Amino acid sequence: MDRNAEFKRWKAQGLSKADLSRKGSVDEDVVELVQLLNGREQYFTTSSCAGRIILLDGNINGFEVQKQNCCWLLVTHKPCVKDDVIVALKKANGDAILKFEPLILHVQCRQLQDAQILHSVAIDSGFRNSGITVGKRGKTMLAIRSTHGLEVPLSHKGKLMVTEEYIDFLLKVANQKMEENKKRIERFYNCLQHALEKETNSHPKEKIKDKNNSSYSHKKKRNPEACGKCIEENDKELENDDDPGISVTIFPEDY
Repeated sequence: MDRNAEFKRWKAQGLSKADLSRKGSVDEDVVELVQLLNGREQYFTTSSCAGRIILLDGNINGFEVQKQNCCWLLVTHKPCVKDDVIVALKKANGDAILKFEPLILHVQCRQLQDAQILHSVAIDSGFRNSGITVGKRGKTMLAIRSTHGLEVPLSHKGKLMVTEEYIDFLLKVANQKMEENKKRIERFYNCLQHALEKETNSHPKEKIKDKNNSSYSHKKKRNPEACGKCIEENDKELENDDDPGISVTIFPEDY
């Protein structure tokens, strides 16, 4: 089967599947981003989370929490307050841990060149833990991720191990990270629009699928100069982040 035809088949199948996430729908802060990507012939999203603060109750293996074997005491995609965490902690019977998880977005790309364009935009927008995975069957996946997460144990065997004052401090840090995460998502959206428009202009035959998609007819007003400042604005913000690099993995078995 022709590679482009096979990608179209994968995309049709992927976008027709039911949303099996706990929430059952795309998070508000990434709806426009997801629509923008899915409106392009060369991309489609397979999973996404805009970023969240969660409180889990389960066993801790070092600092790793196995989510499938634990209880979700609290989850929010908005800023969190101490009282909500204190109430949720009363339900903890094991080892409770507070986490902030930044944006995670998985995108299947038509070819490696398409993934590289998206990867470059992600890195410049602050998502410096992003990487590309290429399977033997030709599936090219891009994971868009950041490094500014947070993970702190709060209780052990149901007993609170920290003070409420410390929990309040942690939430201030988590909420600040949430705000920074939203800024990076906004920056990524702006820069992605610019990059895709530039790519389309350099390849006139490449057209947008369904220009009447709501992501185009109901776009927010955005600063047209924002994407031009992506790299410059991020130099200071991200100077302490891990070395981004480009992670390209070839699966040893069929994928």
